[in-house]
Amino acid sequence: MPDVASFSDIEARFNDITRRVVWATVTTIDRKNRPRSRILHPVWEGNVAWIATRPSSHKAKHLANNPYVSCTYWDQKHEQVMADCRTEWIDDPATKKRIWALIKTTPEPVGYDPATIWKDGPESPDFGVLKLIPWRIEVWSLPDMAQGKPALVWRSQA
Repeated sequence: MPDVASFSDIEARFNDITRRVVWATVTTIDRKNRPRSRILHPVWEGNVAWIATRPSSHKAKHLANNPYVSCTYWDQKHEQVMADCRTEWIDDPATKKRIWALIKTTPEPVGYDPATIWKDGPESPDFGVLKLIPWRIEVWSLPDMAQGKPALVWRSQA
């Protein structure tokens, strides 16, 4: 798999797939080192994703033990994005308000109104912001594979 020099080399295709598919399968490692997957709704801002979620979830317990996740987007055209990420919980009130606004003002189907879940707004103690910082992103498709084209892979320098 050839690495690309910059995220911008795959950004258009990455955005096309993630904005069309919207929901990602996100896998954590539980406290017994077993994989656990669920469907989540990341909102990407460049090569960083934000997930509005409850900080009291099983996912939060898993991330306390191991902060890494794998996100997969796949559609029936067999186009896929895999993003392997380190996560951070964001507790800063200003950032939480900014991400609330980002999610609310991003056009559907990626954006949505978080108040449908958190009635008390971004100050709700049950409103958490999970930041995903990718260390590796892969973009590929079945048509690419059939034509002998390798997956395109971007790796963070961090």
